Amino acid sequence: MALPNCSLKVNRDLLDPSFESYRLSLDSIPTYNVELDAAVAEVKLKDSQYTLDHVRAFGMYNYLHIDPWYEDSVYFVDSMGRVLSLTVTLDTALGKPCEMFRFETDPSSCEGEQVCASLSLTSATWAALSDGTGKLTLLRTSKRGESSHIKWEPMFSERLGEPFIIVHSLAHVHSHVHTIEVLLLRVQKDPSDTKGSGFSISLEWITVDNSAGQGENEERKYGVKMRRMMKGKSVPHYAAVEPQGKGIIVASEKPFAFTEVDGLPLEEPPAEDMEVENSDPIYFWQQTEEDVTVSVRLPEGTTKDDIRFKLTVDCLRVRVGDHAPLLDGQLFSPVDPEASAWTIKDDKSLEVSLQKRSEGPLWSELILGDRRGEYLMNDEQKSQLQQRLSYLTAEDLNPNPEKDKPPCNAQELEDCDMFPEDSSTLMRFDGASLKPTHVVSLGSHQFLFSVHIDPSEMPAFCLRHDVDALLWQPRPSQDDDIWQHISTFNALGYVQASKRDKKFATCAPNFSYAALCECLRRVFIYRQPSPVDTVLFNRKQGRQVGQVAKQQVANLDTNDAVLGFRATNERLFVLTANNLFVLKVNN
Repeated sequence: MALPNCSLKVNRDLLDPSFESYRLSLDSIPTYNVELDAAVAEVKLKDSQYTLDHVRAFGMYNYLHIDPWYEDSVYFVDSMGRVLSLTVTLDTALGKPCEMFRFETDPSSCEGEQVCASLSLTSATWAALSDGTGKLTLLRTSKRGESSHIKWEPMFSERLGEPFIIVHSLAHVHSHVHTIEVLLLRVQKDPSDTKGSGFSISLEWITVDNSAGQGENEERKYGVKMRRMMKGKSVPHYAAVEPQGKGIIVASEKPFAFTEVDGLPLEEPPAEDMEVENSDPIYFWQQTEEDVTVSVRLPEGTTKDDIRFKLTVDCLRVRVGDHAPLLDGQLFSPVDPEASAWTIKDDKSLEVSLQKRSEGPLWSELILGDRRGEYLMNDEQKSQLQQRLSYLTAEDLNPNPEKDKPPCNAQELEDCDMFPEDSSTLMRFDGASLKPTHVVSLGSHQFLFSVHIDPSEMPAFCLRHDVDALLWQPRPSQDDDIWQHISTFNALGYVQASKRDKKFATCAPNFSYAALCECLRRVFIYRQPSPVDTVLFNRKQGRQVGQVAKQQVANLDTNDAVLGFRATNERLFVLTANNLFVLKVNN
């Protein structure tokens, strides 16, 4: 069964085709500094944690956590095993961070494997905490905020196997049962992975609730209700549980799949008979470097009025009357809808001509995941393919030894020389069936960052689209359009690519600015276009400019590496090993 392909529908009203550039502003950004009593609990990668996935998961971990319910509060864990909170009421009078909770034993003194301690603010009154050694603690925080300095109360604490970081958590109540969903990430040794790095990535979805022990007078205890395990081959860019725990959304370079529930392997359904092999293709397609031609078989007696044809930049749908679509899904690569057309040939087939948006690369399939068509090569393509493959059928390993360069040794190829096995995907899994319900191929849409815009919704994520950066909000309850384009940061996709030392990126919840932070010292702020007081003219085009987008740069007074980076509508928070900087971005 082909996976249900979807697409990300760009809201054209949120794009600015006339955007020119950011103007560097020399306006200073007020910066305030809090010196920490103890260093942040940074965990350096060991020699055994040598893969790119270890770096992505733990080396690039954001040690600073912002409270989506009380935006002026940030949290971090220090080397003394304390969860500290800083709440800003007045920038010029920043107090010392307050202790909210302290680990019973200092995690840094633990022997054996360890990763960084991680925190996830679950609701307005709960938090999930990992000590980095494999122990999960759920804490009742009471109502946080500027007036609250009440210590957090542990309500559940349990060892859950190998060390992990908490990726996401949320809480919900149903029939008087309080449930907390927590998503854990591990990078584990995998002896079966002989060709790769020797590690695999697991996402474990833990459900904890207080349904056990229904005593009337005593407080009900929390316990693990269910554990579901997913496996993959790359650290996900994004992973989050849906509200009410109805599903899970994962964006990753290589696909994830559920493998076990409560320690028991998932039973694979018996393989279906391959009837499709014997049936005739529904469509045939050919291509050149410039265009793609598709021929779709039509039912007898089909007229032009029966055809329901819809084409966008990256999606194609063809149906006859009210019948199921003959073609429906995301195209392999973008096309130009204006230069594409369709016609009925000989009353038997519908011929669709698609103009490729970018010339050159040949498509490996027409519609992602659709196996009901047949690709037809022309004679020129066949001869080119035979020439390219001819060395494989030669009797000698090096048929032309006179040549200076020896044949390529596959063992000397680097990872970057290989074609990726799987392109990046965004997948939504149903919480009951654990099967994927929606799949989007991200293709060239580079993942930039994720951010909490609204605490009642899942984290939003930002992707590069051409030169821009588009912010998407998952809304799983809207089945036909579960990823909504909510904001655009002009040219940020292009700008961030030039920042080679970039470590973190984020944006304000009200979209007023986006910000990038380098590994050391420098912060870049990109503001949305705003009206100008004075009259400006574009010298090349001779027209008046009504809006200007500003870029600002802040240099922090420190030589320590940046460990955490978060934004509110008014402020940027930057955490280093020994300092917490507060930048006043908006008044």
